[in-house]
Amino acid sequence: MKIIWFDFGGVLSPSIPELFNTYFLKTGIPSSVLQNAMKQVADDMNMDVLAPIEKAIITEPEWGSRLRNKIKQLVPDIDLSKARLEQFGEQWFDGIKPNQQMIDLFHMVKTSGLKVGILTNNVLEWEIHWKKVIGISEEADIIIDSCKVGYRKPEPEIFIIAAQRADVRPEECLLIDDVLENCASAEQMGWKSIHFIDSDRTVASVISGLQLKETIV
Repeated sequence: MKIIWFDFGGVLSPSIPELFNTYFLKTGIPSSVLQNAMKQVADDMNMDVLAPIEKAIITEPEWGSRLRNKIKQLVPDIDLSKARLEQFGEQWFDGIKPNQQMIDLFHMVKTSGLKVGILTNNVLEWEIHWKKVIGISEEADIIIDSCKVGYRKPEPEIFIIAAQRADVRPEECLLIDDVLENCASAEQMGWKSIHFIDSDRTVASVISGLQLKETIV
Protein backbone atom coordinates (compact mmCIF):
# COMPACT_ATOMS: atom_id res chain seq x y z
CA MET A 1 0.00 0.00 0.00
CA LYS A 2 1.36 3.40 -0.98
CA ILE A 3 -1.56 5.80 -0.67
CA ILE A 4 -4.78 6.06 1.33
CA TRP A 5 -7.52 8.12 -0.26
CA PHE A 6 -10.02 9.84 2.06
CA ASP A 7 -13.49 10.78 0.87
CA PHE A 8 -14.59 14.22 2.01
CA GLY A 9 -18.38 14.21 2.48
CA GLY A 10 -19.36 11.78 5.22
CA VAL A 11 -15.78 10.79 6.10
CA LEU A 12 -13.65 13.87 6.72
CA SER A 13 -16.87 15.81 7.26
CA PRO A 14 -19.85 14.92 9.47
CA SER A 15 -22.27 12.34 8.08
CA ILE A 16 -24.49 13.30 5.16
CA PRO A 17 -27.72 12.98 7.22
CA GLU A 18 -26.18 15.26 9.84
CA LEU A 19 -25.28 17.82 7.19
CA PHE A 20 -28.82 17.80 5.81
CA ASN A 21 -30.25 18.22 9.29
CA THR A 22 -27.92 21.14 9.99
CA TYR A 23 -29.04 22.78 6.74
CA PHE A 24 -32.67 22.30 7.78
CA LEU A 25 -31.96 24.13 11.03
CA LYS A 26 -30.40 26.99 9.05
CA THR A 27 -33.09 27.30 6.39
CA GLY A 28 -36.26 25.46 7.43
CA ILE A 29 -36.10 23.23 4.33
CA PRO A 30 -36.82 19.61 5.36
CA SER A 31 -34.19 17.12 4.27
CA SER A 32 -36.71 15.05 2.32
CA VAL A 33 -37.87 18.10 0.34
CA LEU A 34 -34.32 19.24 -0.42
CA GLN A 35 -33.20 15.78 -1.51
CA ASN A 36 -36.28 15.35 -3.69
CA ALA A 37 -35.63 18.72 -5.34
CA MET A 38 -31.98 17.78 -5.96
CA LYS A 39 -33.09 14.55 -7.60
CA GLN A 40 -35.62 16.30 -9.82
CA VAL A 41 -33.04 18.84 -11.01
CA ALA A 42 -30.72 15.98 -11.95
CA ASP A 43 -33.56 13.94 -13.49
CA ASP A 44 -34.33 16.84 -15.83
CA MET A 45 -30.77 16.47 -17.16
CA ASN A 46 -30.83 12.65 -17.19
CA MET A 47 -28.04 12.58 -14.63
CA ASP A 48 -27.44 11.18 -11.17
CA VAL A 49 -28.19 13.34 -8.15
CA LEU A 50 -25.64 16.17 -7.81
CA ALA A 51 -23.87 15.10 -11.00
CA PRO A 52 -24.75 18.36 -12.80
CA ILE A 53 -22.67 20.42 -10.37
CA GLU A 54 -20.19 17.75 -9.25
CA LYS A 55 -19.12 17.43 -12.89
CA ALA A 56 -19.33 21.21 -13.45
CA ILE A 57 -22.01 20.83 -16.12
CA ILE A 58 -23.87 23.82 -14.68
CA THR A 59 -22.78 26.52 -12.24
CA GLU A 60 -23.75 26.75 -8.61
CA PRO A 61 -26.04 29.79 -9.16
CA GLU A 62 -27.85 28.04 -12.02
CA TRP A 63 -28.21 24.85 -9.99
CA GLY A 64 -29.45 26.81 -6.98
CA SER A 65 -32.02 28.62 -9.09
CA ARG A 66 -33.33 25.34 -10.46
CA LEU A 67 -33.39 23.93 -6.94
CA ARG A 68 -35.42 26.90 -5.71
CA ASN A 69 -38.01 26.37 -8.46
CA LYS A 70 -38.32 22.65 -7.71
CA ILE A 71 -38.75 23.26 -3.98
CA LYS A 72 -41.52 25.78 -4.69
CA GLN A 73 -43.24 23.23 -6.90
CA LEU A 74 -42.99 20.55 -4.24
CA VAL A 75 -44.08 22.78 -1.33
CA PRO A 76 -45.76 25.92 -2.75
CA ASP A 77 -46.21 27.63 0.62
CA ILE A 78 -42.67 26.99 1.92
CA ASP A 79 -40.73 29.94 3.31
CA LEU A 80 -37.39 30.17 1.50
CA SER A 81 -36.39 33.55 2.90
CA LYS A 82 -33.54 32.05 4.93
CA ALA A 83 -32.19 29.88 2.09
CA ARG A 84 -29.35 31.20 -0.04
CA LEU A 85 -29.73 28.49 -2.65
CA GLU A 86 -27.81 30.32 -5.37
CA GLN A 87 -24.84 30.45 -2.96
CA PHE A 88 -25.60 27.02 -1.59
CA GLY A 89 -22.09 25.92 -0.63
CA GLU A 90 -21.32 28.95 1.51
CA GLN A 91 -24.46 28.40 3.60
CA TRP A 92 -24.23 24.59 3.61
CA PHE A 93 -20.69 24.56 5.04
CA ASP A 94 -21.04 27.54 7.37
CA GLY A 95 -20.25 26.45 10.92
CA ILE A 96 -19.54 22.83 9.96
CA LYS A 97 -16.79 21.10 11.91
CA PRO A 98 -14.72 18.20 10.54
CA ASN A 99 -14.74 14.61 11.72
CA GLN A 100 -11.77 14.99 14.03
CA GLN A 101 -11.07 11.26 14.31
CA MET A 102 -10.66 11.05 10.55
CA ILE A 103 -8.49 14.17 10.52
CA ASP A 104 -6.30 12.51 13.16
CA LEU A 105 -6.20 9.33 11.09
CA PHE A 106 -5.18 11.36 8.04
CA HIS A 107 -2.26 12.79 10.02
CA MET A 108 -1.31 9.39 11.42
CA VAL A 109 -1.18 7.83 7.96
CA LYS A 110 0.92 10.69 6.61
CA THR A 111 3.31 10.47 9.57
CA SER A 112 3.73 6.74 8.88
CA GLY A 113 5.28 7.58 5.51
CA LEU A 114 2.36 6.67 3.29
CA LYS A 115 0.87 9.15 0.87
CA VAL A 116 -2.53 10.62 1.67
CA GLY A 117 -5.03 11.74 -0.93
CA ILE A 118 -8.51 13.23 -0.96
CA LEU A 119 -10.86 11.76 -3.56
CA THR A 120 -14.07 13.75 -3.56
CA ASN A 121 -17.21 14.33 -5.56
CA ASN A 122 -17.43 18.07 -5.15
CA VAL A 123 -18.37 21.41 -6.66
CA LEU A 124 -16.09 24.04 -8.14
CA GLU A 125 -17.67 26.93 -6.24
CA TRP A 126 -17.59 24.97 -2.97
CA GLU A 127 -13.84 24.41 -2.92
CA ILE A 128 -12.96 27.30 -0.64
CA HIS A 129 -15.67 26.23 1.81
CA TRP A 130 -15.02 22.49 2.11
CA LYS A 131 -11.27 22.99 2.31
CA LYS A 132 -11.82 25.47 5.15
CA VAL A 133 -13.92 22.88 7.01
CA ILE A 134 -11.20 20.22 7.11
CA GLY A 135 -8.15 22.50 7.25
CA ILE A 136 -5.80 19.83 5.89
CA SER A 137 -6.06 20.19 2.13
CA GLU A 138 -2.54 21.62 1.84
CA GLU A 139 -1.18 18.57 3.65
CA ALA A 140 -2.66 16.12 1.14
CA ASP A 141 -0.21 14.70 -1.36
CA ILE A 142 -2.90 14.87 -4.01
CA ILE A 143 -6.54 15.91 -4.35
CA ILE A 144 -8.80 14.53 -7.06
CA ASP A 145 -12.02 16.52 -7.33
CA SER A 146 -14.82 15.40 -9.66
CA CYS A 147 -15.62 18.92 -10.84
CA LYS A 148 -12.05 19.32 -12.09
CA VAL A 149 -11.57 15.97 -13.81
CA GLY A 150 -15.05 15.55 -15.32
CA TYR A 151 -15.77 12.20 -13.67
CA ARG A 152 -17.26 11.35 -10.31
CA LYS A 153 -17.36 8.33 -8.06
CA PRO A 154 -18.43 5.60 -8.75
CA GLU A 155 -17.43 6.13 -12.40
CA PRO A 156 -14.36 3.96 -13.08
CA GLU A 157 -12.52 6.74 -14.89
CA ILE A 158 -11.99 8.75 -11.73
CA PHE A 159 -10.11 5.87 -10.11
CA ILE A 160 -7.90 5.50 -13.17
CA ILE A 161 -7.13 9.22 -13.13
CA ALA A 162 -6.44 9.21 -9.38
CA ALA A 163 -3.94 6.35 -9.53
CA GLN A 164 -2.19 7.81 -12.56
CA ARG A 165 -1.82 11.26 -11.03
CA ALA A 166 -0.56 9.79 -7.76
CA ASP A 167 1.94 7.74 -9.80
CA VAL A 168 0.92 4.47 -8.14
CA ARG A 169 -0.58 1.19 -9.27
CA PRO A 170 -4.27 0.52 -8.56
CA GLU A 171 -3.42 -2.22 -6.07
CA GLU A 172 -1.38 0.31 -4.10
CA CYS A 173 -4.49 2.45 -3.43
CA LEU A 174 -6.90 2.20 -0.50
CA LEU A 175 -10.15 4.19 -0.52
CA ILE A 176 -12.07 5.15 2.63
CA ASP A 177 -15.60 6.09 1.56
CA ASP A 178 -19.04 6.11 3.17
CA VAL A 179 -20.81 5.11 -0.07
CA LEU A 180 -20.72 1.35 -0.62
CA GLU A 181 -21.15 1.75 -4.39
CA ASN A 182 -17.99 3.85 -4.52
CA CYS A 183 -16.05 1.21 -2.61
CA ALA A 184 -17.31 -1.52 -4.92
CA SER A 185 -16.33 0.46 -8.00
CA ALA A 186 -12.86 1.14 -6.58
CA GLU A 187 -12.35 -2.57 -5.92
CA GLN A 188 -13.44 -3.39 -9.46
CA MET A 189 -10.62 -1.12 -10.62
CA GLY A 190 -8.10 -3.04 -8.52
CA TRP A 191 -8.12 -0.82 -5.45
CA LYS A 192 -8.68 -1.87 -1.85
CA SER A 193 -11.39 -0.12 0.13
CA ILE A 194 -12.85 0.41 3.57
CA HIS A 195 -16.56 1.15 3.69
CA PHE A 196 -16.84 3.88 6.30
CA ILE A 197 -19.55 3.02 8.85
CA ASP A 198 -18.17 4.86 11.84
CA SER A 199 -14.88 6.41 12.85
CA ASP A 200 -13.86 3.85 15.49
CA ARG A 201 -14.18 0.90 13.12
CA THR A 202 -12.40 2.72 10.32
CA VAL A 203 -9.47 3.69 12.52
CA ALA A 204 -9.19 0.12 13.79
CA SER A 205 -9.32 -1.29 10.25
CA VAL A 206 -6.57 1.01 9.01
CA ILE A 207 -4.33 0.39 12.01
CA SER A 208 -4.83 -3.37 11.76
CA GLY A 209 -4.51 -3.58 8.00
CA LEU A 210 -1.39 -1.44 7.77
CA GLN A 211 0.09 -2.51 11.09
CA LEU A 212 0.43 1.10 12.19
CA LYS A 213 1.12 2.13 15.74
CA GLU A 214 -1.98 3.78 17.12
CA THR A 215 -1.40 7.40 18.10
CA ILE A 216 -5.02 8.59 18.06
CA VAL A 217 -6.51 9.36 21.47
